[in-house]
Amino acid sequence: MAKISLELGMFKRYYSDQLNSLVKAKEVLVLYGPRQAGKTTLVEHFLKAFAGKYRFVTGEDAQIREVLESENIGTLKKFSEGYELLVIDEAQYIENIGLCLKLFVDHIHDLKLLATGSASFELANKIGEPLTGRKTTRVLFPVAQLELALSLSEYDIKQNLHEYLIFGSYPAVLSRKTQKEKIEYLHELVGSYLLKDILAIEKLKNSKILLQLVRLLAFQIGKEVSYSELGKQLGVDYKTIALYLDLLEKTFVIFSLSGFSRNLRKEISKSQRYYFYDNGIRNALISNFNRIDLRDDIGELWENFIMVERKKRSEYLRDHSQRYFWRTYDKKEIDLIEESGGKICAYELKWKSDKRPRAFNEFLKAYPGSEAKIIHQDNYFDFVART
Repeated sequence: MAKISLELGMFKRYYSDQLNSLVKAKEVLVLYGPRQAGKTTLVEHFLKAFAGKYRFVTGEDAQIREVLESENIGTLKKFSEGYELLVIDEAQYIENIGLCLKLFVDHIHDLKLLATGSASFELANKIGEPLTGRKTTRVLFPVAQLELALSLSEYDIKQNLHEYLIFGSYPAVLSRKTQKEKIEYLHELVGSYLLKDILAIEKLKNSKILLQLVRLLAFQIGKEVSYSELGKQLGVDYKTIALYLDLLEKTFVIFSLSGFSRNLRKEISKSQRYYFYDNGIRNALISNFNRIDLRDDIGELWENFIMVERKKRSEYLRDHSQRYFWRTYDKKEIDLIEESGGKICAYELKWKSDKRPRAFNEFLKAYPGSEAKIIHQDNYFDFVART
């Protein structure tokens, strides 16, 4: 199998040609995303081609925090004087960042603002209300198949499909040439960055339970999660589990699907299934980087991969589809239900099989006019990478 190792900056990110039009005066562009997903690199590439004068600062700098947390209009005017664009990286570390940005927008009308952050819940809580109607938000994920298609052929991408299933698609993983280097990086990412936002910002002290929780989730891909059962396994109550899961979602470690139900009493609608934003992270948590042919969890790897790639595509193309899983109490189930513009589509995610599942018949009977399709190795590329 051909090996393709991409140097950082050698592949194009989806937003590369959009940032210039997204940054506007009297408005803030907020760029969210997981740590190490490439936000800073994307912004740096954008700034190299930016025609005006800009200032780039980081919320991790104590002196910068002191200025931006001052809430003093005069101080903020002096800080940004002479610049067309102000970029605030790691903005979640700045107390009352929403009010700070509001003061810039309200009092320095010709200034363009770009704020990046890895902790979506922190930024969302702090900027949401102050900047209602005056911000644009975008999410940058680990590299999408859709983005790889901007630089590589479908053939070359598919040649490396096993790599993406095992090692994921963080930019730094794609740039590393050997499996050993990829594994070392992913373990470092899990150990140093994965839970950093939650532990630092929420001041949670029990990192051990948090790590145990994500490891348990790594073994439950495609299965409904019981808060009570997880709580019993970890020795905490279900409310603590619910809190931790919410924080893990809001810091781009995991995301959830709810059950789909419109017609049938026997449909399960209140449960949740959880997926990881990157297969490499999931495999690092369980310390399993074995080849595809040596694994008994290829179904889970495939399901997680397709789920997150479809989510990336939806975000980048702004299609606003709603996603669910479907299961009945008599154990008929479908991996993915998408609803958009009144249209419902059902998808079963299979690594090899293209055999039509029996659940399709019952679902189509319950929801006339819906579509049903199996997503497998041969047809997945159009599903996640075509625009």
